[in-house]
Amino acid sequence: MPLVIRSERKSDENAIEGITHQAFASHPHSSHAEHLIIRALREANVLTISLVAEQSNEVVGHIAFSPVTISDGTSGWFGLGPVSVLPSVQKRGIGRALIEHGLSQLRELGADGCVLLGEPSFYKRFGFSNSPGLYATRHSPRVLLGTFLRLRLSARQS
Repeated sequence: MPLVIRSERKSDENAIEGITHQAFASHPHSSHAEHLIIRALREANVLTISLVAEQSNEVVGHIAFSPVTISDGTSGWFGLGPVSVLPSVQKRGIGRALIEHGLSQLRELGADGCVLLGEPSFYKRFGFSNSPGLYATRHSPRVLLGTFLRLRLSARQS
C-alpha cells in the first residue's frame, strides 16, 4: 500500500488524537497527555507543521513541529513531537517517513534547527545528537524523561 504524507486537515483532528493516544498508551516514558499537547499547540496557533501519513485513505500516523526557545538562547528552532503511528502499523517506516518529510519542510522554511525529547538510538539516524543541559522552555526540565537531542538545519552559527 502506498504511503501518502500530507498536511493535516481539519477533518483529521479526531483521527490524530486517537492515533496519538493509542501510540503512547503503553509507552514507558509517556505522560499519556501527548494528544493534549497537539490540541494545545493547535489552539495556540503554533502548530507550524502538522503532517499525517495516510494508507488506503486512512490516517495511520502524525507528526507535529512547533517553534521553541531553547535554553542556550538560540532562536529559529522548532520542537519535533509528538510523532505517532498506529500500533498495528508500527515498524514499517511510517514514523521515519513523517520525520524525514517534516525535517525537509523545516529546511524549506529556513529553520535553524530542531530539538526533541526522545531515544538517542532511534533519532541519531536522522542526524540528531545528544545535547546535555539543553531543554526547551515550553517544558520543565525537572519533569522530563528521556534525552534532549538537537539537529542543526542551517549553516548559521548560534
